[in-house]
Amino acid sequence: MGDIIKTITDTIGGILNNPILQLGLKAAALYVVILWLAGAYWGFRDIQLRTDNPLAPYLVASGVILFTPVFFWLAIFIYRIIRPQEKIGEVYERNLAEEALLAEVEMVKTCPTCQRRVDEEWIICPTCRTRLNRVCPNCGRLVGLDWSLCAWCGRDFDRRDITAAVRSVAALGEVEEAALGPGAAPRAAARPAGAVSHATPMTARVDGGRLGAEPKSER
Repeated sequence: MGDIIKTITDTIGGILNNPILQLGLKAAALYVVILWLAGAYWGFRDIQLRTDNPLAPYLVASGVILFTPVFFWLAIFIYRIIRPQEKIGEVYERNLAEEALLAEVEMVKTCPTCQRRVDEEWIICPTCRTRLNRVCPNCGRLVGLDWSLCAWCGRDFDRRDITAAVRSVAALGEVEEAALGPGAAPRAAARPAGAVSHATPMTARVDGGRLGAEPKSER
């Protein structure tokens, strides 16, 4: 029995002492170490693409190294579960897409009253009849209601409109004065406010008595 065990031991020892086998084992161990270090570097680079925290890459790489070459795969598995799902570049692209969509929505003009979609060249909303634009009296192009001047011809709406209104009122006064004549105003002022025409005599009765004079009968 002892000879059999000794024979088996010698055989296993001869196999293990084989230079080719020893070279293969050393290569396998080196390969595992390389995978271990590569896993730490991969975690370091991957977390850099997913977060702006400067300490996170070093923590991930340290965690993979601390799990030793035997259990480093477990550290990588845990990291893949808890890492951020999106990269920084993907988040940036998504934000740009959302901003572009919001800008496109804001460019669509809507009625301020009924919020219906309207055309930029409409003057009045056909749904609620809210005034949307106005026409420049100088160049005839559409301008906004809140514009203080025309962007096409440069007309200042506020100042010129007020001047035009004052001139129109003055012109209306001159027309009325010319129609009444120069002596109409003094005559109207000289006439008493309580003047009553006596062309037709009147008779008033108070408590059965007569006041004033009755018209005389013609004989």
